Amino acid sequence: MPDSWANWKDTWADLKTNYGLEHQDTDMSSAQEIAKFAAEKENATADIGDVGQSFGPIAVDKGVTQAYKPTTWNEIPEWAKDKEGHWAVAYTGAIAFIINNDTVKNAPKSWKDLTSGKYKVTLGDVGVAAQANNAVLAAAVALGGNEKNVTPALELFGELARQKRLSLSNPTLATLEKGEVEVGVLWDFNALNYRDQIDPKRFTVVIPEDGSIMAGYATIINKYAKHPNAAKLAREYIFSDAGQNNLAKGYARPIRDKVVLTEEAKARLLPAEAYKNVQPIKDQAAWDALSKKLPELMQEHVLIHQ
Repeated sequence: MPDSWANWKDTWADLKTNYGLEHQDTDMSSAQEIAKFAAEKENATADIGDVGQSFGPIAVDKGVTQAYKPTTWNEIPEWAKDKEGHWAVAYTGAIAFIINNDTVKNAPKSWKDLTSGKYKVTLGDVGVAAQANNAVLAAAVALGGNEKNVTPALELFGELARQKRLSLSNPTLATLEKGEVEVGVLWDFNALNYRDQIDPKRFTVVIPEDGSIMAGYATIINKYAKHPNAAKLAREYIFSDAGQNNLAKGYARPIRDKVVLTEEAKARLLPAEAYKNVQPIKDQAAWDALSKKLPELMQEHVLIHQ
């Protein structure tokens, strides 16, 4: 839960100011967080984590979570939470492109545009990072696929690999700032945040016109947490009005529809019309099953062309 991701820094600051809670973050992928909880057990160094929505049920299956329902529980949609309270989605994002205006002259507006460009496309570590996994699904949905069929996306990225224009490194603030990313595929809240941190004139953020998907990130509390009540308080605050506004100020869309956003928070979000072809994940179970096969599918259809 790094400071630069979805404005976690303000939530950590509030928890310290209001409750005296200190925190230390280790930036890890969703899979790595769950593995850490499982490996450390009674010697836990982490109390709470933030994982891609599809990794919530995986964490429960691994037996590394404990339940806690915040007082705003009833305002969280059913699809966005574990019925026992083991995980809950706090915010959503949509897969977007971040485009380096200095090096990309014909900026892509859609997934189809990517194949005719001259720039390199930075997709991320598919199979490890939830952001990269969802990028594959977003491309598939836009090009006629779905949660059970990502063949259109594999064909797209396979073509980019054949053109030697595909990077599977994660697009980060550092690599963007260094100019190493020409077109990055990532969550809108990360893209907008990175753009504004570096230089708003240097980067353009777009939601692909031919379609994208939205998904959430969920908090999980470590079953073996040494500070379980601190973790529960953190979750309580994340789902409060103040915590939801903090996430919105980090360009993430709060999960609670009833929360009243400040003008500052509203100004951070992209206009609604940009999301006209964005859809939620419709078959989470199918996507959970398929996402486990992504490393093998990427190897067979994409990496062989690298």
